[in-house]
Amino acid sequence: MGAMSDAARILRETFGYHAFRGQQAEIIEHAIGGGDALVIMPTGGGKSLCYQIPALARPGTGLVISPLIALMQDQVAALRAQGVAAAAWHSGLDGSEQAQVLRDFSSGALKLLYLSPERLLRDGTLQRLTAGTLALIAIDEAHCVSQWGHDFRPEYMGLGVLAQAFPQVPRMALTATADAPTRREIGERLELGRARVFIGGFDRPNIRYHLREGDGARSRLQAFLRSEHDADSGIIYCTTRKATEQVADWLTRGGRSALPYHAGLSADMRAEHQRRFQREDGLVMAATIAFGMGIDKPDVRFVAHLGLPKSIESYYQETGRAGRDGLPANAWLGYGLSDIVATRQLIAGGGHAAGHGGQRNGTEGGEQRRRLELQKFDAMLGLAESTACRRQTLLGYFGEAPAGPCGNCDNCLYPPQTFDGTEAAQLALSCIYRTGQRFGVAYLASVLRGEADERVRRFGHDRLRLFGLGAERSASAWRGIYRQLVARGLASVDFDGHGGLRLTEAARPVLRGEQRLELRAESVRPAPSRQRRGSTLVAEADRGLFEALRAERKRLAEQAGVPAYVVFQDATLAEMASQRPVSAEELAVIGGVGATKLERYGDAFLAVIRAST
Repeated sequence: MGAMSDAARILRETFGYHAFRGQQAEIIEHAIGGGDALVIMPTGGGKSLCYQIPALARPGTGLVISPLIALMQDQVAALRAQGVAAAAWHSGLDGSEQAQVLRDFSSGALKLLYLSPERLLRDGTLQRLTAGTLALIAIDEAHCVSQWGHDFRPEYMGLGVLAQAFPQVPRMALTATADAPTRREIGERLELGRARVFIGGFDRPNIRYHLREGDGARSRLQAFLRSEHDADSGIIYCTTRKATEQVADWLTRGGRSALPYHAGLSADMRAEHQRRFQREDGLVMAATIAFGMGIDKPDVRFVAHLGLPKSIESYYQETGRAGRDGLPANAWLGYGLSDIVATRQLIAGGGHAAGHGGQRNGTEGGEQRRRLELQKFDAMLGLAESTACRRQTLLGYFGEAPAGPCGNCDNCLYPPQTFDGTEAAQLALSCIYRTGQRFGVAYLASVLRGEADERVRRFGHDRLRLFGLGAERSASAWRGIYRQLVARGLASVDFDGHGGLRLTEAARPVLRGEQRLELRAESVRPAPSRQRRGSTLVAEADRGLFEALRAERKRLAEQAGVPAYVVFQDATLAEMASQRPVSAEELAVIGGVGATKLERYGDAFLAVIRAST
C-alpha cells in the first residue's frame, strides 16, 4: 500500500491531479512492483503518467524511448515546469550539452531521460547507460515496431536488445493503436511476451466524428471551420505535399493563420513550423499523412482529412490528436470517388501507406502487403460509407462492442437517408457496359442524364436505349451512386487505360436482379450550428475570465519560451474560470495545478481572477 500512497502523492503534488483515471492505478502499481507491461490506451487517456509516476517512485532514472526529438523536447519542457528533473539526449544538443546530460544521468540527478531509438542503438550508448541506475524503461509509440502497422519505424526492431542489456529493469511498451496481431508482434519484437497486457479501450467520447462523402470537400470544410472552429488550432491532413501548400495558402488568403508541413520542406522550416504550431493559439497546420511531426499539443480542437486515410488505424491515430485535454473536439473527413480511385491505384501499384518507415517490397512480401493494405483500406472505406453509428463501427474494428449508438457522430445526429438503389445501380452498371467499359463517371452521368454534347454524339452514345433514362437524377447524384458501386466492388477503375470504369464479377447478380442494393441518398444535412464546439469549453458567463486567463498564460509562456499548455492546459483554465479560486489553497484544488506550478504561477493567475470579480 505504501507504493500506491507514494504514487497518489506524486499524482497530486507533482502533476496536480487528485484521482487516477481508468487503469492508471493498476498499471502504475504493477510497474512500481517491477513488472513488465504492454499498455494500450487512447491518446489523451493519460499514458505518460503510467511510466512517469513509477519512474519518480522507484530509485533511479526512468529511460523513455520516444520516436521524435520535438516530442521529447515538449515532454521534457512540461516535466520541468512541474518540477521534475528531466532531460533528452539527442542530436540537436551540442557536445557540451550532451556531456552534461550524461553527467546528470550517471550522478542520479535525473528522474527521466528521453532517447530516440536511433540514439539508443548507436555504438556505446548502452554502455553509457550502465553508468547510472535505471528505474524502468518505457517504449512509447510501440506500434512503430509492427512491420504491418500504419507507422512502421525500422529502428524499433532493434529495441529487443533492452531485454538482454537490462534484464532486471521493468519495461513498459505503450501505444494508442494496436489490434491483436500488432499486440502479438510488439510482444515478440520487444521480448515482452510475458508482460501483463492492459487494454484501456479505444473510445474517445469527447471527439465528434463527421465523415462527409461527395464533391467539393474543400468548400464544405471551409463552411465547417467557419461555423465551428473560426479561431481554433487544428490539423488538416492532405494526401500530397502540393495539397498541403495549396490548403495552407487557401486558409491564409481566407484570413486564417496556417502553415504547411511535409517532408519536402527543409529541416529548419519544418522545425520552425512545428515550433509555431506548438506555441501559437489558433494556428492550423496542413500536413501530409506521412508527416513526422510529434503532436503533444493538448488543445487541438479539430482534425480534418481532405481525402481518405489508408486504414482505420491511421484514421484513429490521426484523429486522436484532437482533444487530448478531454475537452470537446471534432474529427471531420471529406472524400469523393477520386480519393477511392487514387488510393486503390497507389496500393495496386505497390505504393505504401504514408508514414511507413521502410520499403518491404520483394515479390511475395510485396504482394502480401498489397493484399493487407487493400483489406485495411476497404475497412476504412466501409467506415466512411456506413450509415450506422461511426463510433460503433470504429470501435468494432478494434474488437470493442459499445452498448448502443453514441449520439455524438454525424450518423447519429443526422441519420442518413437510404433508398432501394437496385434499379439505379442496374442502370449505372448497364451504362458502363453499353459504352464499352472505357469512360469515367462524368461521361457516364452525361449519358444517363441525356446530355448530348459533342463527345457523346461522336461516340454515338446518344442513340443508346438508356440515353436519358436517368434524367431525373442530378449529375451529383449519379456520381454518388458510382462512388458507392466502386466502394462496394461492383465496378473498378481501369488504371492501365484512362481511368474508365469497368464491371467486376460482383456486378452480375445485381444486373440479373438477384441482389438488392440499399444505397445512401445524396447527403443533405442541416447547416452546422453557429454554436462552436469550442464555446462549450466554458459557460458563457465565464468566457471573459477564461480569455483573460489565456492571455496571462500566453504572456508567461512567451516569457519562459515554452508552449502555452506547458504553463496550464485549457481544461485547467476552464476549471479556474468556473470555480474562481481566490487563494492559493483554493487554486491548489484545481486539476493540473501541482506544487511547482502553484509556486511558479499561482500569484499571477490569482491576480487575474481577483481582478475579474
